[in-house]
Order: sequence, then structure tokens, then C-alpha cells
Amino acid sequence: MTDFTAITACGECCNGCAKKTEGVCPGCLEADGIVPEWAESGMCRVHACCKEHDARFCGVCKEFPCEKLPQMISWNPDIIRHLSVLRNEYLDQGPGDI
Repeated sequence: MTDFTAITACGECCNGCAKKTEGVCPGCLEADGIVPEWAESGMCRVHACCKEHDARFCGVCKEFPCEKLPQMISWNPDIIRHLSVLRNEYLDQGPGDI
């Protein structure tokens, strides 16, 4: 079962990430989307978009899947399928289990 409190806006989980473990990055959730990799642009665009749409992560956004998603999460060519699986699991867990 996925711990959705650890799922980032883009559907990743920072727990166990080498950058977080080594202290290079605080983690998206802990840093409110302002992480070293996005320092030039400020906040992570995916994180900012989820905040704007009041969505826990992209998969549960009312506009999912949107046309911006493949460009914003270009590192994962399977992003829509990945977020769809997460969305279904999240909805199956129900609000009391999350």
C-alpha cells in the first residue's frame, strides 16, 4: 500500500532518494517544492501547478491528464499511466485510509 503522505506532486516518493539521504535535497514536500534542482526557476512547476489546482498530486487533479503534463514531467515517458495507477490506488484507499 502506498503512503500518499510521501507522494510528491509528480507522483514520485522522495523517501530513499539518494539526494535526500545525502542531504543534497530536502525533498519536495518538506521544501514546499523549492528544491536545488529548480533553484533557477524558484518552485518546481509541477508542485506549483498542484498547489494552484488544490490537488495532492497530478493524478487527482480535476484536469488530469492535462496537456501540460508530458512537458512538465518529461523525465517519465509513462507519466500518465503512472499517475493513473496512483490515482486509482488513492481513490480505492478512501479518505479515511490516507
